[in-house]
Amino acid sequence: MAQPTAAYPDNSSSMKTRTVEQPTRRRSVFMEVGLVDEKAFAAERKPHTPILIANPSPKRSRPALKVRFRSQADIFDHSKSEDVETDAGSEAEAEVEDDGSLAAMTLSTVPEAGRTYSRLYRLGIFAFALAVLLPLLQGNSVMGASERTLFGARGGVIPRHDSEIVVEDGLVKREDTLTTICKRWSHQSAIVNGTLYIYGGRVTTDSQQNSDTWTNDFLTLDLTKSWQIGSPSLTGLPQPSGPPAVANGYLWNSLSSLFLYGGEFSDTPVETPTAAFSTWEYDIPSSTWKEHASPKTSGGKNAEGDGQAIQRAAEGAGFGVSALGRGWYFGGHLDYLTTEGWSIDTARVYLKSLVEFTFPGYSNDAVTSLENGKTAGDDGVYRNITEGGLQDDAGFTERADGLLVYIPGFGAEGILLGLAGGTNATFTQMNVIDVYDIANSTWYKQPTSGKTPEYRVNPCAVVAAAADGSSYNIHMFGGQNLVPYKEQVQYNDTWILSIPSFTWISVDTSSQAVPYSRAGHTCNVWDGQMIVVGGYVGQDLSCDSPGIYVLNMSSLEWGTQFTALTGDAATKAWSGGGNGEGSNPLSQQGNQRGFNASSGLEGSYGYQVPAVVQSIIGGNATGGATLTAPVQTPTAGPLATGKPITYTITGPSGATVTTTAPPSAAAAPPGKSGPNIGAIVAGVIAGVFAIIAAYFAFCAWVYRKRVILWKEHAQMAQRQNEKNDTVAAGTALIPPSSSGAGGKRSGNGSAKVSSERPPGSFAGSGVATGSSGVATGSSGVDGIGPAGAGAGGSSGRRSSAESSTEDLLMGQEPTFWGTRGVLLNPRRSLRVINRD
Repeated sequence: MAQPTAAYPDNSSSMKTRTVEQPTRRRSVFMEVGLVDEKAFAAERKPHTPILIANPSPKRSRPALKVRFRSQADIFDHSKSEDVETDAGSEAEAEVEDDGSLAAMTLSTVPEAGRTYSRLYRLGIFAFALAVLLPLLQGNSVMGASERTLFGARGGVIPRHDSEIVVEDGLVKREDTLTTICKRWSHQSAIVNGTLYIYGGRVTTDSQQNSDTWTNDFLTLDLTKSWQIGSPSLTGLPQPSGPPAVANGYLWNSLSSLFLYGGEFSDTPVETPTAAFSTWEYDIPSSTWKEHASPKTSGGKNAEGDGQAIQRAAEGAGFGVSALGRGWYFGGHLDYLTTEGWSIDTARVYLKSLVEFTFPGYSNDAVTSLENGKTAGDDGVYRNITEGGLQDDAGFTERADGLLVYIPGFGAEGILLGLAGGTNATFTQMNVIDVYDIANSTWYKQPTSGKTPEYRVNPCAVVAAAADGSSYNIHMFGGQNLVPYKEQVQYNDTWILSIPSFTWISVDTSSQAVPYSRAGHTCNVWDGQMIVVGGYVGQDLSCDSPGIYVLNMSSLEWGTQFTALTGDAATKAWSGGGNGEGSNPLSQQGNQRGFNASSGLEGSYGYQVPAVVQSIIGGNATGGATLTAPVQTPTAGPLATGKPITYTITGPSGATVTTTAPPSAAAAPPGKSGPNIGAIVAGVIAGVFAIIAAYFAFCAWVYRKRVILWKEHAQMAQRQNEKNDTVAAGTALIPPSSSGAGGKRSGNGSAKVSSERPPGSFAGSGVATGSSGVATGSSGVDGIGPAGAGAGGSSGRRSSAESSTEDLLMGQEPTFWGTRGVLLNPRRSLRVINRD
């Protein structure tokens, strides 16, 4: 293995070297100036202090010099053993002054008679020693650790603190990551056994920095202990030299490893990829990175064929499920910052494909090479799903900067939901959600209900499960609107999408201290709390440090502290039973623990359904939801035919607290998995209005019948009245018998009745003449006049005007409204009709 060299303190090129116990100083004539305490050096050399000549004569012959090379034991083991002289002659030694300059050499001399070797011989020995030893001393940069111990290290500036270089598979550990920054966003994160890992992304160290923001920082956040958001439990890990400094990729988590997929390189300054894509794996137990170079696809259901090169996408949506041993990356884009050889003049390409990665050691029946229970090898297996049902339709749009979340229980292996996102010019709709059936590798669409959030990109979201599994609630925070360009608007609102009802619920946080509006942040869930890390906060906020926030997903309150509930149980192997006392590596709810498709969501331990969600879907804090199917009835897919996994909740004593049974699929008609409350309410309202409309129609029919009868009665009365008038008129024309003085009947007397009357009028007049006088009748104001009396006492007749229709049945005409109308008295009207 290559021998590492000593490190220089320049931060741009500094590398950690293996920690080696160094001597207090180097015991060699080749010593660094200013690094040795001369007094201490003289004290150490006291047993061999040479005879110093105070005033050596310049005319004296130059004595022979002898240089002693220290052994490895003297240099590194701090040996205090006495030095042994190798000859009987005098020894000359070179000393270095601690004032930074070489002092004048004071040499000890011996009589010429004591010399046993000639000067030429000694010079030959010296040259031979230099020829043999110096290459060894200078060549230690390529030696192993044991060889370095034997021959010493090459001289150099002493570093300020220890560092090490560990060469394993070509990867080199470097400086530890700084935990104090100004802003952090577009990074990758994942949780394993109660530790949140944060990799790469973009970082600024001061408010004025606007370039060189891409990093390969690597940190951890301890979630097994409680901490304040002002001083989170962050630890900087060594920056790896192998994995690239990328942003907007994803970090999948298995039970013991992290897998880095995708991401884009720096645009300021521009750093384009120089090699094909590699998957980088971080093995947590050994703390080492491993490269899986140039991965290729494996054929499978609705996927590309074998041997297709996997490309590095960026700004997509990712999710990993350690219980299934799989990770996914949905959408994103390809351009010159993601793909080797891509021209900067070639436009960006947005994707709608779904890349699936099966972790090493796991099986996947949807992959051809893993059929019949075979497991993935050390490099894992990729599948590029591009033909999953709706992916071929125009309504299934390309998108980036969206979300991907996992819901267990529907279908054989659960479902994935694609939320939010868009392109440079358009957004993905939020009122219709794309649903992916994992077992069948097929996409479906599901409409939502409730008020919909504003369209956005780059939000974050996590899912928590009710204790009985009757609901899974997606908590979404933040994001931004990209329109208009360079005037993005960030959000700091919180929304909940409750599954399986697919109902959007707005969370009121107006009275709380909410984190500043942001996008490009990451969210992870642990112990029923959402941990928000970083995010792009625009230019209004100078720094956002440390930039870590916590939402209590049960009370929906932003707090100042993360409260550890699982604790050290996250670091212990799962014992495999019940509430898992003493072990809970995935922070799952009590009876949901496990490592298969039937197990519950990670991070939900301690979660209780919020009150605002209960008011919509029913139930209580532990579950018991009554709205267990989509409000908008699905037409196909696992939401139409499947059901949620439900669990029995047990108390601390083991007694059953509540049990929620899954809805019976056999009792429901095809395409329905439970009562549709919205349809029931709409049906009831429509039924009420239909009854009211039918009653009004019935009353209108009755009213019309009564009007017809009334008119018939009026006409009959009219005819009868006219007949009576005719008889009365004839009687009036016969003069009465008269006797009296001077009185006699006129022989030429006459009687005339006017036959003229206007249309619709019954008014008229009649004149009767006789010896006894004249009788006249005239119509009254309303066509009803009093009988006239003649001078001779003759009687008149009633006018025909009294036979008008309105007067004949006054007070008996039918009405529709009113207390005696048809609407309120239909039975009375019916009696009138039936009697006639």
